[in-house]
Amino acid sequence: MLVTLLGTGTPWPDLNRHGPSVLVRVGNDSLLFDTGRGVVYQALKANAPPGTINPIFLTHLHFDHISDLFDVILSSWTDNRTHTLKIFGPSGTSKIVTALVDQVYGQDIQFRVAECLASGNVLLDGNNIAKLEIKDVGAGLVYETDRYQVWAEVVQHTYDAKPPNFDWSCLGYRITAENKSVVISGDTVACEGLDRLAEGADLLIQCCIRAEKDVRTPQLEHLTKYVLPSAGQVGKIASRAGVSKLAITHISYKASLPDMQRDIQKEFSGELIIGEDLLEIKV
Repeated sequence: MLVTLLGTGTPWPDLNRHGPSVLVRVGNDSLLFDTGRGVVYQALKANAPPGTINPIFLTHLHFDHISDLFDVILSSWTDNRTHTLKIFGPSGTSKIVTALVDQVYGQDIQFRVAECLASGNVLLDGNNIAKLEIKDVGAGLVYETDRYQVWAEVVQHTYDAKPPNFDWSCLGYRITAENKSVVISGDTVACEGLDRLAEGADLLIQCCIRAEKDVRTPQLEHLTKYVLPSAGQVGKIASRAGVSKLAITHISYKASLPDMQRDIQKEFSGELIIGEDLLEIKV
């Protein structure tokens, strides 16, 4: 497997880090995990034209992880996609994609379908824009081919000790292929779902927001307890799971990378990779 960190940033715009997104290539297949800001351009830089991407897996429905979802849908069509684009994600995914296709970009799609018919364009079939298969998923086997499997676990990314009083679910994913395993945590603090997902993985791609020394206020203490983990916490997650390699992502533009590295390595003795946009990792 070849893993490319397309975007390693956060909701805050950062010229050095695009929105969260990971590309996993298994042979000729290109699997996309999350569709953050700038994902189509980053995929092109990684030699993965949008028309070759399939399936898409969403970890959760925060805007920084899905902001460019429709860009992938539409750009894959302009890149001559004829296959059905498969999209998997937590509860609410189908509702969002349906709203994008039927409402937000409904007139755009109608125009393009009519344009293709009126101009006799034989290269692009407008009906392929909405040739989608969307599925809300939970824990378990999400998708498989004869080359790879994708498993999901529910992970903890919330704002309080109590569960949200609205429909909210977050997932992490484990891709197994060629006797190797790659785990994408999504946004999560330490939890049982993440422990199960990451156990013995060859590579864990884990969100990590700040160094320990930067967690100085009650607000940041709350953040690292319920929303996104600090570097020391991430080191413990990786050590407990026994992963071979750890790559951190979702890194704040205010983060001190040397301090984060030291915090993680106090807890984790395996190979540590500080994520950067377009970094490739062979597994």
